[in-house]
Amino acid sequence: MTTTADPAATVDAAALARSARSNLWMHFTRHSAYDTTDVPVIVRGEGAYIWDARGKRYLDGLAGLFAVQVGHGREELAEAAARQTKQLAYFPLWGHAHPSAIELAERLAAASPGDLNRVFFTVSGGESVETAWKLAKQYFKLVGKPTKHKVISRALAYHGTSQGALSITGIPGAKADFEPLVPSTMRVPNTNFYRATEHADDYAAYGRWAADQIEQAIEFEGADTVAAVFLEPVQNTGGCFVPPPGYFERVREICDKHDVLLVSDEVICAFGRVGYDFAAKRYGYQPDIITTAKGLTSGYAPLGAVLASERLMDPFTRGATTFMHGSTYGGHPVSCAVALANLDLMEREDLYGHVLANESAFRSTLDKLTDLPIVGDVRGAGFFYGIELVKDKATKETFSAAESERVLRGFLSDALFEAGLYCRADDRAEPVVQLSPPLICDQRQFDEMEQILRDTLTQAWKLL
Repeated sequence: MTTTADPAATVDAAALARSARSNLWMHFTRHSAYDTTDVPVIVRGEGAYIWDARGKRYLDGLAGLFAVQVGHGREELAEAAARQTKQLAYFPLWGHAHPSAIELAERLAAASPGDLNRVFFTVSGGESVETAWKLAKQYFKLVGKPTKHKVISRALAYHGTSQGALSITGIPGAKADFEPLVPSTMRVPNTNFYRATEHADDYAAYGRWAADQIEQAIEFEGADTVAAVFLEPVQNTGGCFVPPPGYFERVREICDKHDVLLVSDEVICAFGRVGYDFAAKRYGYQPDIITTAKGLTSGYAPLGAVLASERLMDPFTRGATTFMHGSTYGGHPVSCAVALANLDLMEREDLYGHVLANESAFRSTLDKLTDLPIVGDVRGAGFFYGIELVKDKATKETFSAAESERVLRGFLSDALFEAGLYCRADDRAEPVVQLSPPLICDQRQFDEMEQILRDTLTQAWKLL
């Protein structure tokens, strides 16, 4: 596929790549991969596209990192940041408040499901998860249940990299190098129906079974020791596992029965990724806490938030009780101003409605790829999809470790990028390609993604 060059590119691409190799420690990066090749350097974005330092254009099929909802280069967000910087560049929320945080908290509380009226600002999604766990622990101490401190999450689920959030994360390979971690977390099955070993012929029954595993875990640990269940509405790692019918309704029943908090981890799913401001609304359940970040500012500034129910705040409003937790930049004035402008923009352009109106077209375009022998399953919701790759469609046989190394890391990731598509080829569970484009995309970008994927996956199949 021919990609478009940026005639305005004037940077010294080679010098930037050399400097990156010498000084920059990149996140989640196998640095030896750049011993003989240049580090890709992205210098500009506009709409659904990004450009590298050499002037080559790519379709941003991952919205940066599940974040750039409104697309790149939106001047109104830059202008909002500039205005706020001139007025009040920084002040902490430690015993004081500032207008942009107040206005944003009010707006989020009004939009949230139920009585999630209290908003605690953070800097990132992982920090939001960390905050939610600490809140749950202290809350139960304050209401006379000090032994309730454990957390249940799902196999392969990603919830962050800080010590607490990583403990909740269900990806063994992401944890091993940092153990021992925070104790008191346990895993239950996720909702990957494609790999179901129970009720594989009945989606609703499978969902009921998966939810009931949470109750079994609570009862095994002892309900008097379990504080919270952390669940993504659509689980990211493993390739966009959607909840079966009735799953969250049953989880809510279980949490109510055992006095366990239900935390909806919407760091990816909130603010339009699945067509709603909060994904809990789409799937019809009431959380006690929602954790967010990413799409709240469309990635234009770092900001996260924890939305908590009024009853969780209540014991903190008495006497000398204090939530001894916070950060220097949580609720930064500039980030909050950008978030407000971002929410205005999404409302003005009806991006949530756009996602709901176009998700079927996106899905049907990706479904065309199922005629390829390497594509086993396409799953997801909204503008958030995973394509699971297999060695044998009939048996669902997955790649061996050597094949994954050769096909995924040795070929597919670089080949997709070279073909003009930035997305994620991942094998933290089964091998998948994940797509999460800006919410402004339409059929033109869907077709572009499908064509690049078709060509590249066809080549990948030949390497198995």
